[in-house]
Amino acid sequence: MISREKLEANQVFLYLFILVVAITFGLTAPNIATQLDSTISIIIGILMYSMFSQIPFHSLKGSLLNRRFMLALCIVNYIAVPIVVWLLSQLLPDYPPLLLGLYLVLLTPCIDYVIVFTAIGRGNEKAILTATPFLFISQMLLLPLYLWLFIGREATSLVEVTPFAEAFFGLIVLPLIVAVAIQKWGNSAKVGSRIIHLSGWLPVPFMAITLFVVVASQISKLSGSFYWIAKVIPIYIAFMIIMPFISKIVGKWMDLDVPTTRALIFSGSTRNSLVVLPLAFALPNEVSILVAAIIITQTIVEIVGELIYIKVIPNVVMPD
Repeated sequence: MISREKLEANQVFLYLFILVVAITFGLTAPNIATQLDSTISIIIGILMYSMFSQIPFHSLKGSLLNRRFMLALCIVNYIAVPIVVWLLSQLLPDYPPLLLGLYLVLLTPCIDYVIVFTAIGRGNEKAILTATPFLFISQMLLLPLYLWLFIGREATSLVEVTPFAEAFFGLIVLPLIVAVAIQKWGNSAKVGSRIIHLSGWLPVPFMAITLFVVVASQISKLSGSFYWIAKVIPIYIAFMIIMPFISKIVGKWMDLDVPTTRALIFSGSTRNSLVVLPLAFALPNEVSILVAAIIITQTIVEIVGELIYIKVIPNVVMPD
């Protein structure tokens, strides 16, 4: 029988398998695969709820008590990362849709599977877990500011306010409200507690389903995007090489212990691709396809990178 812990521990291999299946299906049966478009919003909504339901929002106040780690998280994710991303973006063509996709995905720290990777990489996963409410709220508040600073008026010309707002509230805010409400209900009712427990099984399967549906339905549409995809892959690889060492320097500067510094490294290097995916699909159609492709590419590169991270970070970058 498969346990939840075993499922989470082996999720990266499941995602790799699903990606191969999705790419194969999308390219060999494009007429059928593209029909999956209509299911994307529903599946992403369930995925968002499943991820948010595992964030311990009740511990938000407690997480702020670990001041050195929280300060280190802020320095890495909201000062170092934007600087690194901006510098790396200077190596790309000045093409707003390309830059919008890059900024959307690299400026938002991961709040879900980073916890599992941190645990496998012998980091302090509890510190990351308790920091997730703060990371989620802060990145949603800061992302518009970063887009305005980095792209400015060009970003506003790409984003149509109404569908963008509908996607944000329908696929991010609404699942968040439901998750918080059920968490609160679970503290006082057995039924609510049971729902929270069952929800804990959802993130990995629905992450896999989301990857399959999105990749399979979009892969045949990307024939005109491969030029841009080839441009961002070296940027993603460079980001994953640079950020562990910057995070390590910040961790040592803040005098964090070894497991907590590893947690900081994973947080600074792992991005929040699927949470910002609904925002990509809310863009005008010709822009949406490219921005979604840029985000999905980051996910594929990152999953491979995490397999390397779980060996390299505890043994080379931050050994005992």
